[in-house]
Amino acid sequence: MGKIIHIVHQSLDGYIEGPDGEFDWPVMDSELSIDTNTLAEEADAFLYGRGVWGLMSYFWPRAEQMSEHPHDLAFAPVWRAKPKYVVSRTLRTDEWNSTVIADPAELAEIKRDKTLLLFGGTELASELTRRGLIDEYRVYVHPVLLGGGRTVFTDVKLRAGLRLVESRTYGGQVVLMRHELADGN
Repeated sequence: MGKIIHIVHQSLDGYIEGPDGEFDWPVMDSELSIDTNTLAEEADAFLYGRGVWGLMSYFWPRAEQMSEHPHDLAFAPVWRAKPKYVVSRTLRTDEWNSTVIADPAELAEIKRDKTLLLFGGTELASELTRRGLIDEYRVYVHPVLLGGGRTVFTDVKLRAGLRLVESRTYGGQVVLMRHELADGN
């Protein structure tokens, strides 16, 4: 049986991007890079909302020309090879091994036999949380205060009990908190 895993990097003050949309602050050391790349390799497919898809589909096909960071160089070929689902009512694309889905409800069927990694994405993460489609939350808290920006969720208005199944520190700086839905949710 598959599942949807929401993977998000956030600041200590709860933002996934800075006030001007910047995402240049995550601390990606070798230990964290190996862990997230292993998770990516084991997943069946990646999942994005339209906004995050725009950023990912711009950067990862060109990562080797745009970055020398070891994490980027290791993840780029994995990203290009992995199937991707993009939830959007307006986007029409099939580039980079992607499938566009107009209705998020379709993900309930897709996840029956696939493990999908949802990367970031405030609106899609909120929608899937409201629908009860996210099975696991992996929040990586980085040692930075951004003072504003975009939060992980918007307008969820749902109370759901979670169970901490793992916590871990990477490089003495980044803290992973991995939660699953508690029994009875």
